[in-house]
Amino acid sequence: MAWNEPGNNGGRDKDPWGNNNRGGREQGPPDLDEVFSKLSRKFGGIFGNKKGPSTGGSAVGLGVIAVLAAAVWGFSGFYTIGEAERGVVLRFGKFYEMVDPGLNWKPTFIDEVEPVNVQAIRSLRSSGLMLTKDENVLKVEMDVQYRVSDAKNYLFSVTNADDSLRQATDSALRAVIGDSKMDEALTTGRQTIRANTQQAIDKIIQNYDMGILVVDVNFQSARPPEAVKDAFDDAIAAREDEERFVRESEAYSNDILPKATGRAERLKKEAQGYSEKTVNGALGEVSQFEKLLPQYLAAQEVTRNRLYLETMERVYSNTSKVMVDSKSSGNLLYLPLDKLINQSTQAKPKTGTSSSSYGIELEKAETQNPVSAPARTDTGRQGRY
Repeated sequence: MAWNEPGNNGGRDKDPWGNNNRGGREQGPPDLDEVFSKLSRKFGGIFGNKKGPSTGGSAVGLGVIAVLAAAVWGFSGFYTIGEAERGVVLRFGKFYEMVDPGLNWKPTFIDEVEPVNVQAIRSLRSSGLMLTKDENVLKVEMDVQYRVSDAKNYLFSVTNADDSLRQATDSALRAVIGDSKMDEALTTGRQTIRANTQQAIDKIIQNYDMGILVVDVNFQSARPPEAVKDAFDDAIAAREDEERFVRESEAYSNDILPKATGRAERLKKEAQGYSEKTVNGALGEVSQFEKLLPQYLAAQEVTRNRLYLETMERVYSNTSKVMVDSKSSGNLLYLPLDKLINQSTQAKPKTGTSSSSYGIELEKAETQNPVSAPARTDTGRQGRY
């Protein structure tokens, strides 16, 4: 029940300000001087004479209050800087010093400490529609990763280092894309654009000394506007088909060329071997004739006949025809050598059969199959000698 409600006997004589409500009249709050006077009397009763305030007691009370306030002020100045942070101390709003990680102390209300994380990798993204060198519009997105290298410069060199880096990234990216063609930005030149953008950003922030170190720049995407996206997709698909066909042709070439090269080398080796064989054979024949020349000059008729007989022997050894003399008279025994050779070929001796037994069998066959015939020339198997 409120103090001023009807029926509140306990609050009829007092209001919340400690004043008596006499005669049912409501009074406002007391003056501030009266409130401070009451407080001084209470503190005087605690630290001094209870009968009334005294000058000595007030001095002691104020001293105790001052000591307590100093203790609170001293303990409130302790603070901790994390392992990955560096503390920037401001004295009356002006840079004073840098503080290392650990427990430190500052005078409260005089110094202010602002911790800055110098190890965390931060990230910002830049994107927008940009004009290429060949006057095509692309929507480019790039992500920049960075960290704080100097806490003091990061806070005081520029108004907002993060926003300044974002503007520098946008400016550098537009400059690099403006010097590149659309095909390079969409396909093969992405790495070059990324490297050039990072170099441009480093150059800009170095001039402003923002206390920021760019760790990496990632080229997220580059695509044409939605209005012409289908046409660009068809062009990219055609380019990919071209590259695929080129790779397939290169693979086919790599498969065929080694085989062709091997066959060519084999033919060259065979031709070289045949050439050497033919030349060496010719040289051998020349050497042989050179050795026979003195004998031929010494006995020309005998050497001529011997060469003729050797040649005819070599020629007739490879034929089955039998030569007889058509001028001879009387009966002539005809030996069918061709049949005998065929029989001997079909009935070759087994492994281990001696050559002498094979000769005896051949003689028996010749004796048992004599054929008499007139002296004539057989056009099928015989010839003229």
